[in-house]
Amino acid sequence: MKAAVHTRYGSPNVVTVTDVDEPTAEANELLVKVHATTVNRTDCATRAAVPFFARLVTGLTKPRMTILGSEYAGEVDAIGSRVTSFAVGDRVFGYCEGPFGAHAEYMTVPEDSSVTTMPASCSFDEVAAATEGSHYALTWVRKTEIGSGQNVLVNGATGAIGSAALQLVKSLGATVTAVCPTESLDLVRGLGADRVIDYTADDFTQDDDRYDVVLDAVGKSTFGRCRRLLKPRGVYLSSELGPFVQNPILAIVTPLFRGRKVSFPIPQHDQEMMIYFRDMIESGDFRPVVDRRYGLEQIVEAYDYVETGQKIGNVVIDVVTEGE
Repeated sequence: MKAAVHTRYGSPNVVTVTDVDEPTAEANELLVKVHATTVNRTDCATRAAVPFFARLVTGLTKPRMTILGSEYAGEVDAIGSRVTSFAVGDRVFGYCEGPFGAHAEYMTVPEDSSVTTMPASCSFDEVAAATEGSHYALTWVRKTEIGSGQNVLVNGATGAIGSAALQLVKSLGATVTAVCPTESLDLVRGLGADRVIDYTADDFTQDDDRYDVVLDAVGKSTFGRCRRLLKPRGVYLSSELGPFVQNPILAIVTPLFRGRKVSFPIPQHDQEMMIYFRDMIESGDFRPVVDRRYGLEQIVEAYDYVETGQKIGNVVIDVVTEGE
């Protein structure tokens, strides 16, 4: 089978599409024929081993996981002898950060992993982009207990995390202010933003409104700069560690005092999460935003584009085109 393989850390050019052995499903596993996957920030960071201490998990001198890809959608091609929840032919989608493996024509996943059946009305490339940024956003929403009547600001509302966060927060009845560039104003309004700040024209940190929660989905700001935006008991979250790894530290220190605080929750993923996203898609409350699509043979180009930092939502890799 064809797969995008990297055997050393580095730039996108360390990835090559080559022939590898097709995996075989163990007793508790599904063999999935991958129709679509994505290239996302997790893939980029893992491929480059950034930050450096990530090598303690991914491999000190060379990568342990040579085939990346953390999101996928496809068809169950075979099942192990103990599998009871899925059948051959099921259309499924899932998230596999850690073991990875979705940048290939076939992959195996445990039956009880973060996988579920696809919404009936969706294509493979639509749901392939439904989990990576979204699971970070869902963790934030649940940790801060965002609900009806709250005022929430999302910085970076056009990225994979931000576009998902905007929709999830809006579905809970909160009022959402989205920060994005001029060319994306209509997009974020269409995703449900009540108010939009064009960061090319205005500094959102100088906004006159006050917020229960500020979600920095691109990690381009800091708690110090956003503190004035928060209500007296408001919460700041960021997708990045922050300068000098300040955000995890502040998440420990600031809750010790009554007032504004930082939260830095560790995201988890499981089947319950997948079912949640499937239900949200079916209800129309969430739709993954797809920017560009590439074929598997173009995956280096996809990496190059993602690393420009200019992508809108998600970048999809079509491994198998519809009908094949």
